[in-house]
Amino acid sequence: MENNSEIIFVLQGLNDSLTNRQIYFTLALMLYVFTILVNLILIVTIGLETTLHEPMYVFVCNLCVNGICGASSFYPKFLRDLLADSQTITYSGCLTQIFVAYCYVFCEFTNLTVMAYDRYLAICKPLQYQALMSMHKVAKLLLLTWCFSLLETFVGVLLTARLTICSRHVGKIFCTNWEVVKLSCSNTAGNNIYTFVLTFSHLSQTGLILVSYTRLVRTSLQSRSSHRKFFQTCLPHLIALLVFATSLLFDVMYSRYGGGTLQTLQNVLAVEFLVIPPLINPIIYGIKLQQIRSRIVHNFTHKPELLRLF
Repeated sequence: MENNSEIIFVLQGLNDSLTNRQIYFTLALMLYVFTILVNLILIVTIGLETTLHEPMYVFVCNLCVNGICGASSFYPKFLRDLLADSQTITYSGCLTQIFVAYCYVFCEFTNLTVMAYDRYLAICKPLQYQALMSMHKVAKLLLLTWCFSLLETFVGVLLTARLTICSRHVGKIFCTNWEVVKLSCSNTAGNNIYTFVLTFSHLSQTGLILVSYTRLVRTSLQSRSSHRKFFQTCLPHLIALLVFATSLLFDVMYSRYGGGTLQTLQNVLAVEFLVIPPLINPIIYGIKLQQIRSRIVHNFTHKPELLRLF
């Protein structure tokens, strides 16, 4: 077999969908543009409005930045493939797509964990919140979120890059780590161990989220103000978390046990985690959080000010 760097992978996920490529291209392009637009609106609104320079909104802004990264790991290549006669990707391009997509996944999950911790402090320890969640600590948490996610992704991609690849056919419309590992004819024990460590790490984060929400619910039931604050600020986070977890679960289940169903359905299940959360998150927070919603409405109803934003 030739060196891995010389390999050109063939993406087979679009084989049954090319007859409708114009429709898929138009729909995908509209979704991508709309995803970028709604995320940018929240980023610009939070960035330029000083009253929104609070920990919760900074974390929401980071969620939107990460959402753009996640969507951009999929849409540009997918749009190109819809217009191309053959759906291929170089070995280095495949690893790059894996790196960006998985960094998005890890950053999303870690950021949602940090947001759960932030909401726990805000509702369960309101008098100590300003001291416990200063902007200096917010900066540290954001740095930790990105560094931890980049490190996780780098180690995973490095373990995959050392494998000898003995097949060219990827069964999806984009590259994923598991699909590339399945093409290997060398020992994948290191990848399996790393997957176990990664699973344990994120199960720990899940445990932290569950503990936070258990205490949040308990505290919110004790007073009317905490109850109102829970529904105003925690409900969007909980919805975003459920959307992300469900989308990711579909991809994991498809990767491990997929097959035998319609190719179009398989493709939808496979890309949900890269398409749905980046699109839904800014809409959820833009509608549910009153401070953000009122500021966006104000900007769009005062055109001169809106023009100054851009």
